[in-house]
Amino acid sequence: MESPVQPDALNRLTWLAAAALLWAALILGKLLLLQVIHHHEYARLAHQQQEMKIDIPAPRGPIVDRTGQPLALSVPMQSVYVNPLHVPDLWVASELLGRMLKMEPRALHERMVRAYEHQRGFLWVKRKITHLEADALRSLHLEWIEFQAESQRYYPNGTLAAHVLGSVDHEEKGNLGIEKSLDSTLRGRAGSELILADVKRRGIDELLSTQARAGTPLTLTLDSRIQFVAEREIQKGVRAQHARSGSLIVMNPYTGEILALANYPTFDPNEPPERGEDLKDRFDLAVSVPFEPGSIFKVITLAAALETTHLRPDSPIYCGNGILRLPGRVIHEAHRGYGTLEMRQVLEKSSNIGAIQIGSKVGAQNMYEYVRRFGFGSSTGMPLPAESGGLFRKLDRWGKTSLASIAMGQEISTTSIQLARACAAIANGGLLVKPKIILKEGGLPAPTDPPKRILRPETAITMRGMMEGVVLRGTAKGRAKLAGYSSAGKTGTAQIFDLRTHHYTHQYNASFMGFAPVTNPALIIVATINGTNGTGGYGGAAAAPVFKAIMTEALRVLDVPKDLPDEAPEPNEKMLLADADDLPIVDLEPSQPNIMEELAGQDATVAASIPGGDRVTPASRLAEPNAADTGPKVPNFRGKSMRAVVEQAGSMGLGVLIDGSGIARDQVPPAGAVLHQGERIRVMFAR
Repeated sequence: MESPVQPDALNRLTWLAAAALLWAALILGKLLLLQVIHHHEYARLAHQQQEMKIDIPAPRGPIVDRTGQPLALSVPMQSVYVNPLHVPDLWVASELLGRMLKMEPRALHERMVRAYEHQRGFLWVKRKITHLEADALRSLHLEWIEFQAESQRYYPNGTLAAHVLGSVDHEEKGNLGIEKSLDSTLRGRAGSELILADVKRRGIDELLSTQARAGTPLTLTLDSRIQFVAEREIQKGVRAQHARSGSLIVMNPYTGEILALANYPTFDPNEPPERGEDLKDRFDLAVSVPFEPGSIFKVITLAAALETTHLRPDSPIYCGNGILRLPGRVIHEAHRGYGTLEMRQVLEKSSNIGAIQIGSKVGAQNMYEYVRRFGFGSSTGMPLPAESGGLFRKLDRWGKTSLASIAMGQEISTTSIQLARACAAIANGGLLVKPKIILKEGGLPAPTDPPKRILRPETAITMRGMMEGVVLRGTAKGRAKLAGYSSAGKTGTAQIFDLRTHHYTHQYNASFMGFAPVTNPALIIVATINGTNGTGGYGGAAAAPVFKAIMTEALRVLDVPKDLPDEAPEPNEKMLLADADDLPIVDLEPSQPNIMEELAGQDATVAASIPGGDRVTPASRLAEPNAADTGPKVPNFRGKSMRAVVEQAGSMGLGVLIDGSGIARDQVPPAGAVLHQGERIRVMFAR
């Protein structure tokens, strides 16, 4: 017979079983907590203790010009780091490294102590040290001093094309120019090394290595030879006028490729900006800073007139003898008044009143549409940061005098790159092209936007001839004429408006845009000098010589065939209006903050005044009666083929310059005019 279990023993067994179950539950719970609930956290801590990751920055892609000349490179450098957990004496190490690397030992010691206290096995000591510093450290043979290969951006030509290239910060990230706008393309992909470490954070084995991939190389449209000349000449132009700044663009009118883009003052992208430094010197004035164009804008007014009215180059324009009354304003010519001028003479003499009269015939709606057609009021879309679209108000915000103001280049602000795009449309036969600064990306041609026709070919051809007249007879005479090449252009002078005082100052923005050769333009140039003073600071005197100097060199560099006899340009004589240029004189100064937003109407009246006389230079003499009528008269070539024109001119012993192809649409001088000795007839053809 079995003996019964005593109650006390049963109770003890029950308690033991319960305790065992509870203990098992605790163990299982702890395992669940460690293996499931907190698994990722403990795994992260384990990886942190057992593994070290070292990032390997990717070298940025090189930037070269169209000839392969390097503009920006990434050069190999060494950076030094330590494992604070391996350093025998942190203070001694700080003293040693600080002395050899020209660092503050106390600050380095504090960084080492913080890293040690947080059990960090990696600490950068100094990034991108010199080769001499690296060799000196290696000669110590200290195992706790380690090196990492990196790269540093280097601009081998210093200031050359600085505003286009931009610069990078200490992390090799672009902060200006192409370096910023195409940073993701140039940066490439960083690599890394994952290293297995022991308890003392010593490397045992390499677990994983990802190679850094260099950034994409870029080829710019710039030509370093032309860029160098452009920077030299714009600097000379600014300094000669004691001006504030200047910008210059050289562009192919057919492709939009920019061969030079220069600004002054400039900077060296190898030198990072100092703390508190004014970064205005690093702004790309040519694309980011708009200005009131002044009379250079009359090219747009006259082009719109040729497109929308019956006006032709020889159409008479009444210029009011120098005075025009507008609602709330009175406009005077700069130094003299004119009675009636041909439209081409309005451009040559840069008559403000003539431009206003032409603008009134165009009308507000047409003027607005053609200004927009030329791209004003919107950015060009160039891959440069902070490009400005300028300021051009919508038509419903125009005031009573806006049409008059815009016709002579006021109440609108533009950038140099916008003017270059507009000038290219005249030079290339009426096509609006997108300015292009990237030629190749990764060895492949950069995409190109198709051009857009904005003018009839015959309009562009006619404008070329009238702009050539500015160089031969007008405000740029003797200043923009080239030896061996025909050239055309337009001067511009605009008073700088002070937004604080709401008055125009006595400083000017002087500009010149032009192209050469006239019959088949190879290049267009826009030169702007900001903050000039006095008559010497007008567009013809300040900016046209800059155009001449650069165009002469650029055509030589590109080996463009000459289209004229290689003779010296005419001497720079005193001329009425060539010195005065094209600056309007306004009797009523703006006195309200919104004066630049007043509207301009069509109810202007012209007040007569005594016409001024011509200025006589010491070399001048009075013409004998009928002396001007002794030369041959120009025949009418309009409507004839190119072959017929050449044959007729040859039979008469007349020299002709051919512009375009197809049927003769226009000619300079006009039919019936007297041809002076040595003068040639320019015949404009269009299909």
